[in-house]
Amino acid sequence: MSSLNHPILEASFATIDREIGEHSFTPREYAIVRRIIHATADFEFAKLTYFSPDAIERGIIALRDGVPIVVDVSMIRQGIASMVRKTFGNAIVTAIDRCDVPLPGKTRTETGLLRCFAEYPEAIYAIGNAPTALLALCQACEKGDRQPALIIGSPVGFINVVESKHILAQTNLAQIRIDGRKGGSPATSAILNALLILAWEKQL
Repeated sequence: MSSLNHPILEASFATIDREIGEHSFTPREYAIVRRIIHATADFEFAKLTYFSPDAIERGIIALRDGVPIVVDVSMIRQGIASMVRKTFGNAIVTAIDRCDVPLPGKTRTETGLLRCFAEYPEAIYAIGNAPTALLALCQACEKGDRQPALIIGSPVGFINVVESKHILAQTNLAQIRIDGRKGGSPATSAILNALLILAWEKQL
């Protein structure tokens, strides 16, 4: 049992293990998917979550190297702050807080995300709410010669959500992606917390 997991959490994981049954995830992938399901009580995430071949390893290396974690909104920051403190102490940068007045034709989160990318192009990026920010990130990566260590693309909603994930899927960027309309802060925080635990356990 991981020292980072409460016994009640481990009991919940055991319930998920029984209900999900057989699956094709690797152990690391399943550790992430299981935590998403725990955070959302939604087993459909097992069908929606995609991992590029190098995504988890790149995320682990980046976390252990202390790279910043850029999130789109403060709810994700709050969802991972405790685990970050217990593990590697990575800086957490919130995109929406980097912008008081958006650029013309852009949202605050999108504008803030672009400013974060200019400052931290090789950070871990986690987008759980703002599809405009995910679209802007993909476009910025196309134009630049440096890429994020990992992109977690999991915005939730109806407008531009599926489209933003489709554009991310067409890239060669290292990514963990939740397809369809689902996603959001709880699922995105769960992915990051699972990665932090995987990275921490690897060094023990």
